[in-house]
Amino acid sequence: QVQLVESGGGLVQTGGSLTLACTSSEDVGHPNTIGWFRQTPGSERLWVAAMSWGEGSTYYPDLVKGRFTISRDRTKNTCYLKMDNLQPEDTGVYYCARSFFAAHVATMPGHFDVWGQGTQVTVSS
Repeated sequence: QVQLVESGGGLVQTGGSLTLACTSSEDVGHPNTIGWFRQTPGSERLWVAAMSWGEGSTYYPDLVKGRFTISRDRTKNTCYLKMDNLQPEDTGVYYCARSFFAAHVATMPGHFDVWGQGTQVTVSS
């Protein structure tokens, strides 16, 4: 079973940037999807980005569009989430996950079957 490991979380000031990485133990595969979610205590995981692993097409909710960028390096089996202009409401644990659904529809946690352990992002005001 594929395993995902996130890294790159930390503390950043409002308006700052941070790049998260998600490394897979094996090729994510085509036409699978890699997605990123954010979770805060007491809330469900919120989708923030998705990418078609094979084609590279990307999708974002309006909440982060223009500020977050998902990318991948297939040679390293690694997906990245670059987050710019971070705001306090972006604080949370960020998870990457793999889905067999197409990227343009994989927006719910239930669409994903393998998850990383999460990495904490804290944006100070």
